[in-house]
Amino acid sequence: MKLNKKLKLIILSSALFLLLILIFTSLYLSNNIFTVTYYEVESDKINNSIRVVQLSDLHNSEFGENNKELTDEIKKLEPDLIITTGDMLDGYEDEYQTVKNLLSELSKIAPLYSSNGNHEIMYDNFAAVKSGDVYSEHSTLLEKEYVEIAIKGQKLRIGGVYGYCLPEIYLKNNKAHRDVSLFVKEFQDTELFTLLMCHMPVCFIENSGLDLWEVDLVFSGHAHGGQVRLPFIGGLYAPDQGLFPGEVSGLYRSGDGEKTMVLSRGLGSSKNIPRFNNIPELTVTDILPKEVILNNE
Repeated sequence: MKLNKKLKLIILSSALFLLLILIFTSLYLSNNIFTVTYYEVESDKINNSIRVVQLSDLHNSEFGENNKELTDEIKKLEPDLIITTGDMLDGYEDEYQTVKNLLSELSKIAPLYSSNGNHEIMYDNFAAVKSGDVYSEHSTLLEKEYVEIAIKGQKLRIGGVYGYCLPEIYLKNNKAHRDVSLFVKEFQDTELFTLLMCHMPVCFIENSGLDLWEVDLVFSGHAHGGQVRLPFIGGLYAPDQGLFPGEVSGLYRSGDGEKTMVLSRGLGSSKNIPRFNNIPELTVTDILPKEVILNNE
């Protein structure tokens, strides 16, 4: 009888010990390494393939000294275009040199474009963002703005916006986001391939934005992959989406399959809540002419 109790205690203690190891290992990996996720998007508006590397939600994190691990990996990926989709800064900190240094290195690799997130907007020293101390010296910051650029002889329109991109049908009862919606309406009015950087994904997920807007490709973040990811369940919480939101990262397509959103898990987290079971990521999206498939394996 005593032996059975002792054996049960040993088994219970060993299980608890293994559980603690798993928890601390997951916490460490989720906050100290990153992975690369590959996507492919086809369009009949594209004649030459274009590779886009997206960084999102860095929150002043570093991977290696001066983010050398990040920049070395991005160099290997050989992007034609690099974008950052908001919350590169952390609004709870006064420090922005980390992001400024990273942008400087990224700008040496490929053309670099950025959009704001809520942490840039709430940032105590936001004047430094607007004046160019952080972004404009090395990256083109687009806020309710777009430009037309040529990459590998292929012209496309790239825009950036912070806010809720509510389709027009919702504006009858909600005029709060009209300026954002009017921007998207103007942005989509082109025959060129359109690439929109929009930190907030919710209107493309829950308000039929992918179906109702004529935007070819949206890059978003903000949800952090659910921040804490539970086995067999997925993300625990996402801003604007609440508990157990389900749709917190990955590739999302419109009903007709012609328009796409890439939703990144991001690279960091606000200092209040660490990531758990949620490896940070870079996304790599190859925009391809119709019926051209690349093998990333």
